[in-house]
Amino acid sequence: MSYPDFQIDWLRAFVAVVDAGSLSAAAPLVHRSQSAVSMQLQKLESALGRPVLLRGPRHMALTPAGTELLGFARRMLALQAETHTALLGPQLAGRVRLGVPDDYAATYLTPVLRSFASRHLGVDIELTCEQSTTLIPRVLRGELDLALVSRDTPQRGQFVFQEPLVWVGAAAYEAWRRAPLPIAVYEAGSMARIATLSALAAKGRAYRIVYHSSSLAGQLAAVESGLAVAVLTRCSVPPSLQILQNLPPEYALPTLGAMDVAVLRSKRSGPSPAVDAMYAQMLGTLGVGAVKN
Repeated sequence: MSYPDFQIDWLRAFVAVVDAGSLSAAAPLVHRSQSAVSMQLQKLESALGRPVLLRGPRHMALTPAGTELLGFARRMLALQAETHTALLGPQLAGRVRLGVPDDYAATYLTPVLRSFASRHLGVDIELTCEQSTTLIPRVLRGELDLALVSRDTPQRGQFVFQEPLVWVGAAAYEAWRRAPLPIAVYEAGSMARIATLSALAAKGRAYRIVYHSSSLAGQLAAVESGLAVAVLTRCSVPPSLQILQNLPPEYALPTLGAMDVAVLRSKRSGPSPAVDAMYAQMLGTLGVGAVKN
């Protein structure tokens, strides 16, 4: 029985769309126009005889066939990269010291690293997960090459998107009904902490801090146990917690803003093709039509 060939460019376009979250975000990653990426997906689906993606105006999801194909596609792309490295030598080598806050790592950094690693096997990545208030001075001192951070000043780094802040609580405990309001906050100096306390003060809502930590895991534990409510970035809210909105008027929580998220590059780290490539990957994946909450 004869089977159609799945061309490597079709698979690369497919994986790029899955990782980036949209056709427009995938296009710069594969150095194609959006229409060319769409055409490659159509050819892949035609050869497979089934759709691999369900496309909507604001959402894109894998079909069962797409889910099954994705693992094979990644392995084929990785094997091609290994072949290039073995026979032609690594195209890029070096080290990238990269920083990211815990709450941005899974949602935003994962697709960046997945795409970068499949194309640049010779680059070593050192990843540091800390709060933005810690990462920013480390980049400025040259201890890190790049970091994805919440801006502390309007001109800090290259802006990529805004991440909303939301109140969260455990539905089973309704800690938001208590007076004064029990809250869990990040460490002193945290921008999320400052935003939380400022919003409560402006609304005149009485509160008491019952837990503080620099750890996202600790914040989640405090809220899930019913100890407190907290303010988190929306991308970091797990399904087990409730975003607190449309509460009864007497319990309404103050409106929160959003964090300006930027890619910050150290001027002291020196010229580096590996850092150049990672910087371009981060901007291409996160700053050009990437899917946000």
